[in-house]
Amino acid sequence: MKTLFYTIFSMLFIYSCQNRPPKETADSLYFGGTILTMENSPAQVEAVAVKNGKILFAGTKSEADHYINDQTKQINLNGKTLLPGFIDVHGHFTSRAGMMQAIDLSPEPYGTVNSIKDLQTTIKNYIKEHNIPKTQPLIGNGYDDAIMVEHRHPTKEELDAISKTNPIIVIHTSGHASVANSAMLKFLGISESAKDPEGGHYGRNKKTGKLNGKLEENASFMALLNLTEKMSKGTNTQAQAIDNLMKAQEEWLSYGQTTICDGRTMGESVNLLEKAAAEHLFKADIVYFPDYEYFKKDLDAFKPKYMHYDNHLKMAGFKFSDDGSPQGKTAWLTQPYLVPPEGQSKDYKGFPIFTDEVLYEDLKTLFQNNITAQLHVNGDAAIDQAIRVIQRLKDEKIYKPELRVTLIHVQNSRPDHIQKIKDLGLIPSYFSTHAYLWGDWHYSSVFGPERASFISPANSALKAGILFTIHHDAPVTPPDLITAVYAAVNRKTRSGMILGPNERIEPIEALKAITINAAYQLQEENRKGSIKAGKLADFVILDQNPLTIDRDKLRDLVVLETIKEGVTVYQRK
Repeated sequence: MKTLFYTIFSMLFIYSCQNRPPKETADSLYFGGTILTMENSPAQVEAVAVKNGKILFAGTKSEADHYINDQTKQINLNGKTLLPGFIDVHGHFTSRAGMMQAIDLSPEPYGTVNSIKDLQTTIKNYIKEHNIPKTQPLIGNGYDDAIMVEHRHPTKEELDAISKTNPIIVIHTSGHASVANSAMLKFLGISESAKDPEGGHYGRNKKTGKLNGKLEENASFMALLNLTEKMSKGTNTQAQAIDNLMKAQEEWLSYGQTTICDGRTMGESVNLLEKAAAEHLFKADIVYFPDYEYFKKDLDAFKPKYMHYDNHLKMAGFKFSDDGSPQGKTAWLTQPYLVPPEGQSKDYKGFPIFTDEVLYEDLKTLFQNNITAQLHVNGDAAIDQAIRVIQRLKDEKIYKPELRVTLIHVQNSRPDHIQKIKDLGLIPSYFSTHAYLWGDWHYSSVFGPERASFISPANSALKAGILFTIHHDAPVTPPDLITAVYAAVNRKTRSGMILGPNERIEPIEALKAITINAAYQLQEENRKGSIKAGKLADFVILDQNPLTIDRDKLRDLVVLETIKEGVTVYQRK
């Protein structure tokens, strides 16, 4: 009898403890919709409680109710879907801000410039509508020879036809090339005797040998930096630059991203980011990767900033651009392009930016300082170089997988790369939107059917047990991770062809690539990327459940609200 009494007493005591209201109460509670955690278990929960910007509880609604009081804001999702905030692991935040005043030359589906004639008309109309003075420099951004009907870059002469007095430069959608008119070449001091810079090319007429206005890779980057410096003199540029940065931030937030990446910070952009942070202007977390070649001499100044947030700003490593763009046909390949760009021979394979020795010495310095890197590698020759150099550093016990070095884009990957990437512990970050936007171009002009079918091989990485991420590379595209998810899942080109059906992945894996996997890449998986008690309350609310809607409709998903640390930072009107 005594034993029975103690048993009943113990059970009652345990029951009362289990049902005792928690000491903490939530600031807000989300319920009434689908809540996808991006955790393996539980994959979904009924409710999420938030306190002081962090997740207090995630679980059943009945348990979550213990965390509410009269002050708790209760938010009914009304059937909508809540996920962790999307994480941008490779975009170009300051570049997008810098292009805010540029003339939009994007083709469909994001713009209307689908021919060289459209390009000329758009710039002429801009000059007229804005009463542009006859000598004012003009920048256009986003033209795309892969989509324009001529399938070629505009020429210097075609830009001269717009204006002979306004210096004009138009930037390719990839950001890896541009075309200048005669007035712009003169304005920038690029003469007929100009020699190619290291890692760049000045385009020339094959017959006459004279400049045709095309600038590739470092020739383009140097020209744009020079132009920016010239245009900034004597004007209130910093206030305008901050304003543009805030407009860019709003754009990223409207696409559901609570962490924003600046994947190749150059020039005065570091100072710009730091000024905005000091003024407490960032609503999202901003991670930036300074260009190592540009800032090599400043390494010691960056060390104290590495992996530390200051007013939502974190220096997360350094960036290397090892080659160019596949759709722009400057990526470095081992086999020739299917159709060489104008002026190149049939054995043209693109070109590298670095020698092995330069890349080796630079990465060695970083790895010895326990600093990670993002390596832009589009062509298979560039991927080979990165693997070759990092393998050498691993053999010398300088490189360690814990650094989480990332291969960015990895477009022209080959099947034999997969195991090598796994063995080195590298993280591939795929620009999956290529399959949708440029898949037809890759198939018919860039790579041909076999190579094109293996671009962004996410499923091969998944089967090999490789953690991978997905990015949008804005402003190459808008900061649109939903279209990147759509492309990774469907691999359907603009014409409707399925490009490499074996590389399609499930929606949940694509979503993990922009949430929990992305957090891991940025070394923040303990505080971001999933809905779990203790992590930041970074959320996105979508109008539909991406796991249950028709996969062909994934691109139609709408971001209704973006929440950063429990605070709404974007809400669709």
